[in-house]
Amino acid sequence: MRTDSQTFGFGDQAAGLRKLLARGNAQVITVLGARDGLGATSIVTNLAAVFAHAGKDVLVLDENLSHDNVANTLALRPRYDLLHAARGDKTWQDVLLQGMAGPGVLPVARAMQALPKMEEAERERLLESLLGAAVGRDVVLVDAARDGNSVCASLSGDEPLLLVLNATASGITESYALLKKMAVHNGRQAFDIVVNRVGSEREALAVFDNMAKVARHHLQVSLSYLGYIPVDEKLKRATQLCRPVVDAFPSAASSMAMREIAQGLLRAPGVSEHVQDRLSSVMQRLMRMSQPRSAQAMRSHTGGMAALT
Repeated sequence: MRTDSQTFGFGDQAAGLRKLLARGNAQVITVLGARDGLGATSIVTNLAAVFAHAGKDVLVLDENLSHDNVANTLALRPRYDLLHAARGDKTWQDVLLQGMAGPGVLPVARAMQALPKMEEAERERLLESLLGAAVGRDVVLVDAARDGNSVCASLSGDEPLLLVLNATASGITESYALLKKMAVHNGRQAFDIVVNRVGSEREALAVFDNMAKVARHHLQVSLSYLGYIPVDEKLKRATQLCRPVVDAFPSAASSMAMREIAQGLLRAPGVSEHVQDRLSSVMQRLMRMSQPRSAQAMRSHTGGMAALT
């Protein structure tokens, strides 16, 4: 029977991983939406471009299998993914995609789905590939899989997380449900919030303040406002062109908003602390995808939804 450290790939190998990770200075940012179509992937691609323009060495971990994932959004058309590397068929260099704006994109979605049935050797190759692609980077952006229950169980409570809150009625309800699940599953007490698709900052703050009040009262969690993305036809057009809006239309309102959010993330306190733990948490999260959820936890924390409507 495997021990917990073996299951998560952290035995003697972990010591070597931490030593290598400690040489880097990466800021790891996980971006999550309650479901596909709420804008998380767009924010990831644009933040990656902003960081790259600022001279940062950026890696994006693309966890989504949907057609609108990071790779397809940028028209990168991957031939391989991290599952090929885990099986030993390809190296991580073969898998890594390089966009025109500079960030590297590593497709990891199929590897995540295959984790429960992976052999130990495959898990080790997976970790080695993640390490090889990420070490030495300035920023690692994770476009987190939006498989509701699985992602809640897999994100650790202290892993930096940016939650994209869509300002529609359904988006607000779904985002609150996600907050509740994550508070129940892993005791997460703090979330960074970006409000997407609003007409003005005043509207964004109204949506945020209401959500923050309800979350604080019913879930005992705190929300931090990082900014908003306005409704912008230029953003839609950039998506059609398979380009980040900050590249296609740098003076657009949505481009300016993306840059402000990126600046806020870089100014966040403690971004360089415990770097090896932060990047290791991404690797551990991939392993936790195969762990059973607590049905009992899902039956608690039922309050608060009505207050948002």
